[in-house]
Amino acid sequence: MSAPDLRRWWVRLAQAAGLVTFGLLALFDFTASTADDSSIAALLLLVVPMGLAVATVPLWLPVHRPGTRRLPLAALALAVASLTVTAGVVFLSGGGSLVARSWGLAESAGLVGVVFVVTRWGAPRLALGAAVAAGLAVAAMPLRLGTDSLLVIFGLLQALAAAGAAGIGLYLRVVAAGRERAIALVRAEQRAEFARDLHDFIAHHVTGIVVQAQGARFVAEQDPRRVIVALEQIERAGAETMASMRRMVGILRNPDAPPDAPLAPLAGVSDLVPLLTGFNGTASAPARLHVDGDLDGLPVEVSTSAYRVVMEGLTNTRQHAPDARAVNVSVRRTPDWLLVRVADDGATPRTAPARGHGFGLIGLTERVRALGGTITAGPGVAGGWVLDAAFPLRSAVTR
Repeated sequence: MSAPDLRRWWVRLAQAAGLVTFGLLALFDFTASTADDSSIAALLLLVVPMGLAVATVPLWLPVHRPGTRRLPLAALALAVASLTVTAGVVFLSGGGSLVARSWGLAESAGLVGVVFVVTRWGAPRLALGAAVAAGLAVAAMPLRLGTDSLLVIFGLLQALAAAGAAGIGLYLRVVAAGRERAIALVRAEQRAEFARDLHDFIAHHVTGIVVQAQGARFVAEQDPRRVIVALEQIERAGAETMASMRRMVGILRNPDAPPDAPLAPLAGVSDLVPLLTGFNGTASAPARLHVDGDLDGLPVEVSTSAYRVVMEGLTNTRQHAPDARAVNVSVRRTPDWLLVRVADDGATPRTAPARGHGFGLIGLTERVRALGGTITAGPGVAGGWVLDAAFPLRSAVTR
């Protein structure tokens, strides 16, 4: 079971456990409600807490979008309603005690869940006030039965439960925000790498166009027919350059980045042999390269992305499969696709994304999808780990 599936399973289990606990507490509230006291305050303790408890369920059961404003506003309304009920019961009972055995445990549990949900997903400016109001409502609920010291202690315990729920929600919020920032940083670095590749690619082809144009000018006087060949080469180079620019310009680096960023040399499928040689010099598992088809004339962005797929696969093998005995790198070209696979036979269990949060794979996935391709990573049928990527070739030529 993959990590995302495991997280979804735990979320569903927690939701089911919360519903069961909530139902049991609601049943207890109903059976423990006053039967001997028919005052208005007693009736409030029988009907209103049950209604408020049910009203909390839609807030903490679904998954909310981060930063939502509706959630804290609804939580604040429920907290105000609960505090109003508490004040009304205390006023109607004259400060005495009621013949009841529950102040609304289901309502207390529901509001504690609301505190967690608000601190986890609510809009920051509204979440604090809503969480504080809900916590006060939870702490004040035992006062509906009186002001005995035992009831005050129960109020403090419920306040601690609300504080714990707020702490857990805030912790999960900080963790999620940190991961989002890390992913955004990886994507920004990937865009910067695209920008450097595009710079080198354009410089290479424009230089070739200029050289061919200069050559055509000199041969025009001696052999005019050769000018046609040079013009065809210039046309192909220009079309390839424009096609690559259209695909890559949308994912360029931040315009606020310094313009003098260092340029990285282009590395493509023609550099796979040195890459595997370097890997074999530092890893215990030998890597073998299998090539099927002619790899000449590939679009530069496809060639460089395929190189990075292989580099990511070898890096993952070195870090996460120290017991691997062999690594097979396959590059196959068909009329429409370039297929790349990196497979090892390591027995070390891994999940997707791999350890280290999988940020390398996240950035690589964005790069492959920007070219219209697909990429998958997971356990192989015969064991080990397999990284597959497919790059379309016809779209790279016709766009």
